[in-house]
Amino acid sequence: MNSNLAVLIDGDNIPSAYVKEMMEEVAKYGNPTIKRIYGDWTKPRLSKWKNLLLENAITPIQQYGYTTGKNATDSAMIIDAMDILYSGKVHGFCLVSSDSDFTRLATRLREAGMQVIGIGEKKTPNPFIVACDKFIYIEILKNQSKEAESESEKTTAKDSVDKVTFKEIKLIATTIDDTSDDDGWAFLGDVGSLLQKKQPNFDPRNYGFQKLTPLIKSLGKFDIEQRENPKSRHKLIYVKNKKRG
Repeated sequence: MNSNLAVLIDGDNIPSAYVKEMMEEVAKYGNPTIKRIYGDWTKPRLSKWKNLLLENAITPIQQYGYTTGKNATDSAMIIDAMDILYSGKVHGFCLVSSDSDFTRLATRLREAGMQVIGIGEKKTPNPFIVACDKFIYIEILKNQSKEAESESEKTTAKDSVDKVTFKEIKLIATTIDDTSDDDGWAFLGDVGSLLQKKQPNFDPRNYGFQKLTPLIKSLGKFDIEQRENPKSRHKLIYVKNKKRG
């Protein structure tokens, strides 16, 4: 079943240039049946959004900034999110913002059993990132649109590995151990799922790769094995930590 999603966008906090790539990304996770963007539409800074709203069927929600220093947009989004939650019409939410003020909202929605996907810039504070089931940086969506998938996977191993720190390598290695059998082999699908739970913003595209398999191959620290799948013509991929020495 294709899950229904509510997409709520903080217009004061997200650049309009990313809207096309953003909506294409959201469609991978469900059907965006509710699409709303919040902001004070009397302000010139939101003018770039106006032409994009009709093209992407996004409903603008007017929120006046009544008090200096207070973000009225945040309050409007939070109130709407709770109304949508109690309506029972969606299975998940996509919160588009780089603002940590939505951390508690993301936590509350997950407590209610909702899937919560966050989308924001790389400047997004970590508390909001870890409060989501998955967090996607909009910068990688923009870069992805400039390159065909086949070209982006041609990124050299050296260029990509330079961006991967010891912390990420250790995260992958421990996750393989956590999901491996007695021989040390782990199904890559299980590894990917657990990586997402441990670190919601873990995404191979952050390092120049479209998928997890080429990223792991580029690191040179893991063995990879393809196995026949009795239920499909697509082979199953297993990974294992290489023995030291």
